[in-house]
Amino acid sequence: MVAERQKNQLELAFGPGGRGEALRPGSEGTEAAAVESRTESSALTARLMEEVCEWNNLKVALRRVERNKGGPGVDGMTVEELRGYLRESWSEIREELLSGRYRPQAVKRVEIPKPAGGVRKLGIPTVLDRFIQQAILQVLQPLWDPTFSEFSFGFRPGRSAHDAVAKAQEYVVEGHDWVVDIDLEKFFDRVNHDRLMAEVARRVEDKRLLRLIRVFLSAGVIANGLVSPTDEGTPQGGPLSPLLSNLVLDELDRELERRGHRFARYADDCNIYVRSERAGLRVMDSVSRFITRRLKLQVNREKSSVRRIQQGQFLGFGFRRGKDGGFRRTIASHALTRMKQRVRELTGRVKGRSLEQVIEVLAIYLRGWLGYFGFCETPSVLKELDGWIRRRLRALLWKQWKRSTARYRRLRALGLRHVLAWMTAGSNRGPWAMSRNKGMNIALPIAYFDALGLPRLSLS
Repeated sequence: MVAERQKNQLELAFGPGGRGEALRPGSEGTEAAAVESRTESSALTARLMEEVCEWNNLKVALRRVERNKGGPGVDGMTVEELRGYLRESWSEIREELLSGRYRPQAVKRVEIPKPAGGVRKLGIPTVLDRFIQQAILQVLQPLWDPTFSEFSFGFRPGRSAHDAVAKAQEYVVEGHDWVVDIDLEKFFDRVNHDRLMAEVARRVEDKRLLRLIRVFLSAGVIANGLVSPTDEGTPQGGPLSPLLSNLVLDELDRELERRGHRFARYADDCNIYVRSERAGLRVMDSVSRFITRRLKLQVNREKSSVRRIQQGQFLGFGFRRGKDGGFRRTIASHALTRMKQRVRELTGRVKGRSLEQVIEVLAIYLRGWLGYFGFCETPSVLKELDGWIRRRLRALLWKQWKRSTARYRRLRALGLRHVLAWMTAGSNRGPWAMSRNKGMNIALPIAYFDALGLPRLSLS
């Protein structure tokens, strides 16, 4: 046993790193295979901690933590240092886990500004604790996820925000065009530990794992050098937090199902769809009472509302009635505003940066943005954004060229004829007006930006 443990320790620490590589010779297991190896019978045993510490599970967990990167926790250890630390200490850590003596460190409090104002409080566990939480997640999620509601979409394998939005669209097309938008006030900070652990205990028999999850919840938070106890909440930032939050809100899902409501939930963002304002107000009142009295959570009355579907948004998307009478997915106005603000930041006057360098950074943002908001059904909006972005870049070049002589020389180099280049370069209009100038558009056509690698948001 000792020899096998030492072998595992060495293989874990010295196995080849990097994305997609196995950590020991002859082990070609994938993350999917590791997940599929869990069976429902595991829930009926009291030895889940052995599954957490099983070699293939740890291999996947280490790879996930290294891939996700992230900053160090309160101990200062980086993701890059984790593998070396495990090489030296894994035997002792494993023994503590299996004996129920492992104690996680407090999480580091980090405040991230929200796009709409305010801050989101994140709790960053140490990389070792993230590794252990990830290993636990990989054992519990395959057991719990099949029991969750089909109308829950957040943090679940094979489900996405797009699925949630598509489900909401189905309800709207059916005629449920009033939405009850319930905002849970500081949900991740308000989860009741006793209620949560009672739900976990219904699904987990292993006392060691129950104890470990409890100490992860109550490990405390360090902010400004001071340690504060955590009597409630599941701090955002740890791999296990999303699964636990789904467990808490599964009771809400089941209640909404029991009442026959049409709803879609993504994490703590839950919308219920009804046919009239009167029905919406009635649902808002009764569901809010259930959340407060049964789940011991608080509803933010100021942010919660009952409104027409055209007046709201869900996960960054809205719905608009088309000419054919149906409802199409649109990009919510606040999402467009944030996107434009970010593009302005990336295309503002930046000294010492060429257009190619600006586009290189901008392209990364645009591809990520399109990967999510390309799910909209309003190509005209994407086409307008394409034109607006190219105008931003033309205006940037106009500012960089500064003097009329330099502008003339640049325009000629781009193939503009003498007279048009001379007239364009001599204009005293501002950069934004010049971004629509005929000469600038001929010298800097769409194909010019395509060649520099600027992604198009629209296919047309």
